[in-house]
Amino acid sequence: MAAQKENRPQGAPNEAVARAERPAHTPGKQRCRLDGEENNGQHCTSSSSDYSDPVYKEIAVTNGYINRMSRDELRAKLAEFKLETRGVKDVLKKRLKNYYKKQKLMQKEPTNGDSYYDYICVIDFEATCEEDNQSEFTHEIIEFPIVLLNTHTLEIEDTFQQYVKPEINPQLSNFCINLTGITQDHVDKADAFPQVLQNVVEWMRQRDLGTKYSYTILTDGSWDMSKFLNIQCRISHIKYPSFAKKWINIRKSYGNFYKVPRNQTKLTIMLEKLGMNYDGRPHSGLDDSKNIARIAIRMLQDGCELRVNERIHGGQLMSVSSSAPVEGAPAPQMPRFRN
Repeated sequence: MAAQKENRPQGAPNEAVARAERPAHTPGKQRCRLDGEENNGQHCTSSSSDYSDPVYKEIAVTNGYINRMSRDELRAKLAEFKLETRGVKDVLKKRLKNYYKKQKLMQKEPTNGDSYYDYICVIDFEATCEEDNQSEFTHEIIEFPIVLLNTHTLEIEDTFQQYVKPEINPQLSNFCINLTGITQDHVDKADAFPQVLQNVVEWMRQRDLGTKYSYTILTDGSWDMSKFLNIQCRISHIKYPSFAKKWINIRKSYGNFYKVPRNQTKLTIMLEKLGMNYDGRPHSGLDDSKNIARIAIRMLQDGCELRVNERIHGGQLMSVSSSAPVEGAPAPQMPRFRN
């Protein structure tokens, strides 16, 4: 967003890992947390969280072997299972552990994919900004992009993008134009925010989100929803849309899943650690959203269960407990105007 948001010998893999070989994961199945961490009050199987089962001992032993593998050994084993081999060593270890654990738990009892989102809407707003961004400066949304990610096929299925005409600061700063690539002509010809939001609602309805298909929103950090959308709704004198009150903050999900500090969860760093390059123009809302979606896809492939972890209530940002049940966002509706 524009406003500056914040060792075994090679070639001799252990027997336990070798036994894990199965066909590569099938899109459309439930993706579970497979790192032995809390799984929102449940595990990948429908049975209770009983770690006395022998399968968990076998998984633990295999994790020990994986921890001692070199990067080349990890890449060779991942290639053997037809899995992605790019990324730093810790990412590769996580990927292999999750793959093996998933296979063992699926053998024990098949997973149930009924409680997962069918789609994730990745949103990364661009907003008016100045080089020094004084505290009294009011950020207004000037680009509203959505990237629709199908969690079953793990593909970007559709996109939405519209520019927005700012009301308080209609003249973009040179800094904002150079940063985002959004020109004065773009915003001059654009609709005001309420009309763009109405177009968003119609676009989501046409794709049966919240009715036929469950979905949630995903952002790169907290600011898009808790700050930019919150402020914009006040400027436009409309209530905050109910479908955007909860979301996945991918920075939190990434940091918790790969066990990295907060300063390693910026967009470009996440891409780099996963072995990917940024594709497109940085600070283009649509291009940023596409790259965030690429990270989400890789995390799902690596076994991360992306769940809602933040919400807004009474205009305040709040965390959502990892033990909260999975609930999709409601069917989108245009919020009412207010005085």
